[in-house]
Amino acid sequence: MLYHNAAGEPCALVTNIQKYTIHDGPGIRTEIFFKGCNMHCPWCSNPETIDPRNQIAFYPAKCLTKDKCGYCVKVCPKGGAPIEFDGEGNLVAVHMQEDCLECMKCTDACPARAIKAWGELMTLERLMKLIAEDRSFYQKTGGGVTLNGGEVLLQWEFAAMLLRACKEASIGTCIETALNVPTEHMEAVIPYADLVITDIKCMDSARHKEITGRGNEQILKNIIRAGELGKKLVIRTPIVPDYNADEDNIRAIGRFLAENVRGNIVQYQLLPYRKMGTEKYASIGKPYPLEDYQAPERSQWEANLLHLAELLREEFGLPAVAGSSAKIEL
Repeated sequence: MLYHNAAGEPCALVTNIQKYTIHDGPGIRTEIFFKGCNMHCPWCSNPETIDPRNQIAFYPAKCLTKDKCGYCVKVCPKGGAPIEFDGEGNLVAVHMQEDCLECMKCTDACPARAIKAWGELMTLERLMKLIAEDRSFYQKTGGGVTLNGGEVLLQWEFAAMLLRACKEASIGTCIETALNVPTEHMEAVIPYADLVITDIKCMDSARHKEITGRGNEQILKNIIRAGELGKKLVIRTPIVPDYNADEDNIRAIGRFLAENVRGNIVQYQLLPYRKMGTEKYASIGKPYPLEDYQAPERSQWEANLLHLAELLREEFGLPAVAGSSAKIEL
């Protein structure tokens, strides 16, 4: 999927750019979040990255009210019909319609950012300029740029262009991807990536499909292929009790990794579930899938992560760690 702007230039559809990140690759990094994902993990903390189109987000607490402001209604070609206010003129919701995709005028007009757009087309030149601003941090810390999502490899053509430009500028590169894409798309991108971060949520494909909406066959195939291509890997498993936290699942993942890509793995990170992104779900009018889920106490999940990491180290010789704070050495 390759987007173009009005001038016909190839672009990435980006939801966010975070500077000075330290957990998604070595050193200090600039992280670019691409829009669009082909899975629906119930614990996803970035729901704004799932839809591969622009979205309108609304934050009622920021609204200046329709009577005191009302700019969103004034610029709306539909007379403000998609924008819902209560009886006192307070913003309630924005019911995005198909016509809104080519408009988004309300997001530009809102002075309080009570209505904003998730998704912006950005050219290679613009992104490289933003990335290069922090070159000194990359050089001092061994950092660079990380492409994330959503699923960055749904925009594989642009991702390859961007990573190639980074390599030509001697900037370190990393992608974080679920690898649930055609192998040829992955192969077009990862030659330009110094590190690939990916995850295995569940080894049983039927259970994986039940949880995420997709089976895991393509993911496992691509992990093996990435190893064959000599890529350094960080593997992650989000440990969510009642979903995938049982020892049988973790052992099955450990066995697969040990048999296929052990020599490529820099770290295997076991990540705790945290209830994050709930405000984002509300802003796009979607319920948080795990709203009623009761996570265990920290002392319980922390002990479990340490136990599972030790199990993976002892039984399979994998560099397993609890969490994502351990330094990544390439």
